[in-house]
Amino acid sequence: QVQLVESGGGLVQAGGSLRVSCAASGSIFSINAMGWYRQAPGKQRELVASITYGGITDYVNSVKGRFTISRDNAKNTVYLQMNSLKPEDTAVYYCNARIKTNPFRTHDYWGQGTQVTVSS
Repeated sequence: QVQLVESGGGLVQAGGSLRVSCAASGSIFSINAMGWYRQAPGKQRELVASITYGGITDYVNSVKGRFTISRDNAKNTVYLQMNSLKPEDTAVYYCNARIKTNPFRTHDYWGQGTQVTVSS
């Protein structure tokens, strides 16, 4: 059983910063990758950033240069540092992790979502 717990969302002014965190716990053999998705009302869920166990990162174009994804493998935790926030970044942010619970079984897990609101 694996659980992802998110924290760090909130309300900020445009140009401000937030850091959201996601910690995975439970029966984890290994984590292949972790990432952050976001979904605004009326919009499809969008992959914002991802990071592999080895540290390879990827970002959606709209956040490049502003957001940084990082992870602490020892703590099974992923972070998303969000700088220079814009109102269009407003969304519920969801943590995702691709986790092996044993060498032959892989599943995607989701956090509960954390609201990020950026006011103009």
